This record gives sequence, C-alpha cells and structure tokens, in this order.
Amino acid sequence: MIERTGELRLGPQSKGKGATLFQQNWLPDGPARAVIVLAHGYAEHIGRYRYFAEHCTTRGIAVYGLDHWGHGKSDGDYGFVKRFSVYLDGVHALTAKAKSDHPGLPVFLVGHSMGGLIATNYLIERSDAFTGVILSGPAIKPADEPSVLLMLVSRILSAVAPKMGVLGLDAHAISRDPSVVTAYQNDPLVYGGKISARLALEMLKAMQNAEAKAAQIQLPMLLLHGAYDTLATPEGSQMLFDTISSDDKQIKIYPEMYHEIFNEPERDDVLSDMTDWMNARIPASA
Repeated sequence: MIERTGELRLGPQSKGKGATLFQQNWLPDGPARAVIVLAHGYAEHIGRYRYFAEHCTTRGIAVYGLDHWGHGKSDGDYGFVKRFSVYLDGVHALTAKAKSDHPGLPVFLVGHSMGGLIATNYLIERSDAFTGVILSGPAIKPADEPSVLLMLVSRILSAVAPKMGVLGLDAHAISRDPSVVTAYQNDPLVYGGKISARLALEMLKAMQNAEAKAAQIQLPMLLLHGAYDTLATPEGSQMLFDTISSDDKQIKIYPEMYHEIFNEPERDDVLSDMTDWMNARIPASA
C-alpha cells in the first residue's frame, strides 16, 4: 500500500474560503480498479482509517480522504463550523482530486456518522460524480426529535454564542473493543470537547434537509448500521432506505454492534460486505 499526503484549499465561493484541508490517500501497489472518496465522522480524523484503507487497497481500490474543516490537521476551530456547506465544499474538492488522479475509474462515496450526513447532503446536489455510495452509521436523525423550543434556543445560541459548547459525546459508545476506545481517547487529533451551538444547529438543519430531499437521490446505495448505535440512531438509515428513489439499494443492521462498525471486533466482515457490494458494481474491465 502506498500512502500519500497533501493539501486541498477551499475556493472563494466557500464559507471557509482560503482554508487549507489536510488530505491523505492510500493507493494499491498495482493499478487501481476503483476509488473511494471517504468522509469521516465528527471529532475524528482521516488517519483513523488506515485499517480500512489496507482492506480496500489489497482489493485494488484506492482510498482518498481528508480532515474536514475544524478537524485533525485541517484549518478551522474544533467543534465548530461556519456553515455545514463548508464540509460539502471539502468533499467536492476531494472528489475532483480523486477523479483527476484516476480518470475513468468508478468512484464510490463512503461516509461515516457525520460523514454520512455530509455525503447525503452532497448527493442531493451532485450525485452524478459517483458510481455508488456506502453510508456507515450515518447521523441522519437525532435520537430525540428536537422541540420547537429547543430549535429556537439553538438558533439564539448559534447567533449570540456560536462557539459555545452545548453537547458532548460518549467515547465508550463508539466500539465494543476497549482498545479502540482507549486509542480514541488518547489520540491528540481527536477532539474531546463539546459540539458548538453553531455546529449543532447546522447539523440539525442538514438532517432536516436530508429527510426532506432524500427522494432526489437515485444512486445505488448501501446502508450499514450497528443495531446498538446510540450516537446515530439506526432509524436514520431506515428512513433513507425507505425514501431514496434508487432501485439499487440495500440496508444491513448488524446485531450487537455499536457506532463505529469499521472498528468493531467484526470489522473484517463489515469491510468485506462493503467491498463485495462495490465489486458487484465495478465494471469487469476496470
């Protein structure tokens, strides 16, 4: 496996214009058959996906990822974003990079957790760039529907104290593997603070947009979710499955698994489910 790093810069049309995003890709030792554009989850960074990349590259699939704005080694404030669209701008730049490096190859979009929410909103606008999409534990629906009062308070805080921390995440909910939890807690590039008022509101609005417009997505989609995921409810994946217009769609809920199904003890099975699905949609000539 060949590892490369670089930078992507957000253009003048982005709310994060001029920001530099850390970008990393993993390439097969031989010719690639397909490419994954990978959107990671909230508070983490792309470096946590090396095992994911090893699985894919040994099967001839290149993996392109970045640290979202305000994550890992990229510019921006941890736990905060100006507008959710900044994340979509990063995915757009990364997709352009992947397609430029591998012209003509099938490109699949993979999104985990908040990355699944980013991917869904991106596809509503620009699905023609991809052969298919795989979502892992997408953060599509909140565990509890926000009340009118909560939405009002969120809007006020987002306006007057946008960087105020309002919500924390339980690291023990990511995986049943204690070593994964420990590594996550000790990783200096993982943000352990609270989600800001602005980001919380932007995520809620992105969830509402996804639910309202998911029917516009016609792309082949594979939805994967842990049944015991308490950070992103499986009902969100089921809603997407029921709503998208694609005739080629599949959902799999894994019993007992927590949020990070790519980091659960059974991760090899999950990754094989993903790449087997991709292989069935990669042309034989690729």
